[in-house]
Amino acid sequence: MTSEGKHADTVLDPLFIEESEEGYRNPTEVKMSQIVLPCHANHCGELSVGQLLKWMDSTACLSAERHAGCINLNAALPWCISNSFLTLTEHYVVNIIAKVNRAFTSSMEVGILVTCEDLYTDRQWKVCHAFATFVARRTEAGKVQLKQVIPHTQMEQMEYSLAAERRRMRLIHAEIITDLLSKCQEYQDAVPAERTRVESVELVLPPHANHQVSTFGGQIMAWMENVATIAASRLCNAHPTLRSIDMFHFRGPSHIGDRLVLKAIVNNSFKHSMEVGVCAEAYQGGEPLRHINSAFMTFEVLDSDRKPSTLPRIRPEPVDGKRRYQEAIARKKIRLDRKYIISCKQTEVPLSVPWDPSNQMYLSYNNVSALKLMDTRNNWVLTSEKNKVRLYTLEENHVLCFKVEMHVGVPAEQTFHLLSDLRRRKEWDQHYESVTECEVINQADEEDTLYRVATPSVSKRGKGKDFILLASRRKPCDARDPYLIALRSVTLPTHPPTEDYTRGEVLCAGFTIWEESSTVTKITYYNQATPGVLPYISTDIAGLSSSFYSAFSACSDFLEANKDSLASLQKLT
Repeated sequence: MTSEGKHADTVLDPLFIEESEEGYRNPTEVKMSQIVLPCHANHCGELSVGQLLKWMDSTACLSAERHAGCINLNAALPWCISNSFLTLTEHYVVNIIAKVNRAFTSSMEVGILVTCEDLYTDRQWKVCHAFATFVARRTEAGKVQLKQVIPHTQMEQMEYSLAAERRRMRLIHAEIITDLLSKCQEYQDAVPAERTRVESVELVLPPHANHQVSTFGGQIMAWMENVATIAASRLCNAHPTLRSIDMFHFRGPSHIGDRLVLKAIVNNSFKHSMEVGVCAEAYQGGEPLRHINSAFMTFEVLDSDRKPSTLPRIRPEPVDGKRRYQEAIARKKIRLDRKYIISCKQTEVPLSVPWDPSNQMYLSYNNVSALKLMDTRNNWVLTSEKNKVRLYTLEENHVLCFKVEMHVGVPAEQTFHLLSDLRRRKEWDQHYESVTECEVINQADEEDTLYRVATPSVSKRGKGKDFILLASRRKPCDARDPYLIALRSVTLPTHPPTEDYTRGEVLCAGFTIWEESSTVTKITYYNQATPGVLPYISTDIAGLSSSFYSAFSACSDFLEANKDSLASLQKLT
């Protein structure tokens, strides 16, 4: 979380603007507005983060219940982005909007937007943006089957599509942590972590329970934030500022009469930040402790100029302390990758981002998300049409995008497999016929492949171009998703630019493959044009050539010719 945008006069979220203009309101949308009062402040005169988490949890829970039509269990609060501290002022109002982005079988993702307004000046700014996952409780009849979210606007379609990618990231988060642990190093001369350990107990009383007769999730988060702040203060001997929360994970419920044991310790400290691990355990009477919640919180200490101070290093405890120490380094690496690859605007990130196994998940997410964003745009302009192949263009903010759309009489899954292998593209795309090389550099996993594609020059005198491409494939989560093949440039230390080729860049390209029936498939090819790509397509967009129509007609013939052989191969495997 950063303090960016705190003093900016801004229109806060295009999602809500778009809907208010059309007179449409999302049926799952819940709004909460709270005046900041002295009782909501910490000792520094700032809005307590614990209080803010209570409000966010309550709003998101009500949104989830509105969609599910039943009582829900708060499962996790993955992360918050762009948090700005709120200095206590009586005329500030905190506004929270929550809405369900997508529902899966028994879980749903709720998007939460927190803004602040100054009632005296009408100034508004974004405080934070978060995603929470809620799981519907089982009923006597068995597991709940949630109804699907039907997106109505372009922004709702975008969030619906991206929710599947965020879910995928959450599910493989633990695997990435494990992969990174072997690369961590320790600092020896440092403050003992034991000095920061905090343990506190809370008795759950009726005022702490929500309308579901369980301990209010926001209250548990507030208690956890409190002990985490104490642990961080013991390291820095100053008041720390919470900057980010990584994975509030609710493992089980708590009820009135429970004793909640809250434990916190600084797992690791870096130059300007520290990670505090927090867990909550519950018990009644003589029963054993139940682990009900855990989270990782990142703190900074600001100096008089509101700049981060340098922090002392931590010396971990043996065994579990060293494990937590190393895992904190891995999580920091993931947060930096996420911030660099996902949170930045595309204009702020180089076209080619370095690829390595530790950031593969986020590069893959960015790759697929960029294609999904292009697919949800609804202001494409039909440039021309020939033989049922349509060419569209879209020009915004000095960026030119184009898409080619057609239908084929081949099942969607077979189309997906045939188009996924770039090495076969020269069988139908004349732009690839002269490709001198198209090799697989790295088969990262079943969904991500790295290719090197080398092409001769468009002109007779110039150098050829080569591309290092990440191809990310996705099968649909359900019938409302397409098959996806997303392409973008990356850089690899093992494959630097050479004198024989000019290194080309692909910012965003790929295919969406929609199943319209068991035998009819709609294929759409997208490309966000870059200087390396424009020479190959500029004459088509200008109407001076029809090479793209020829290429995609050849693509249709290629798919028809190979569908039977692929179907036979799939039966054998």
